Amino acid sequence: MNTNKDSILTKSFNSVRPIYNISPFTLLDFPDTVACILWFAGCNMRCGYCYNPEIVEGKGRVSYEEALSFLDKRKNLLDGVVFSGGECTLHQGLPWLASQVKRKGMKVKIDTNGSRPFVLQNLIAERLVDYLALDFKSLPENFQSVTKSNLFAAFEESLELLVYSKVPFEVRTTLHSHLFTPKDITEMVKFLKASGYQGNYYLQHFVGNTKTLEELPPSEKRKIEKDYSVPGIKVIWRK
Repeated sequence: MNTNKDSILTKSFNSVRPIYNISPFTLLDFPDTVACILWFAGCNMRCGYCYNPEIVEGKGRVSYEEALSFLDKRKNLLDGVVFSGGECTLHQGLPWLASQVKRKGMKVKIDTNGSRPFVLQNLIAERLVDYLALDFKSLPENFQSVTKSNLFAAFEESLELLVYSKVPFEVRTTLHSHLFTPKDITEMVKFLKASGYQGNYYLQHFVGNTKTLEELPPSEKRKIEKDYSVPGIKVIWRK
């Protein structure tokens, strides 16, 4: 990116406030990396079990300029930055912000629902992302009821893109026993394998002790928790 263009983009994006808030420190969200999390406001899905309704339905309060200023102050303490949300890929300035983070010598992780494959393709092509976490919400027959969206085809395109890219990534799913059966999970693992995915598939239980987009009954863990691993895909329950 040339200096003049960079200056123009800086002025343009610094007037925007896309980030809801910043978690200054995490050892759990970016493998083997000391990181912070930038929580981007807004999402194009409405999953009932979403733990971040205030972010999904709220407006951004932190500008790119303020986020970069924060990173400058933490430069010797952080190795990476997680772009999460909400859905971070909805924001036009995301590639520019990722480029600024990379210039600071920090790594970038993207948390995404896979609904914007063309954004992921751009980030990968420009070498602006070091790791991704792809949320696998459901198979197509239940995708609308789980996410209140018709974005499964976009997710499938993102999965295919990541499978054939060289960027490390993981697939993960949040499960509620009233929304998923053991057969559903088995079929999701089969879908991943048929798509060419190899690696860890992380499952986590819905835990109803915090505000979510919908009021859901408690999830009965015993109904769905077992080992769903198959050759090439290790299924890991996150506690």
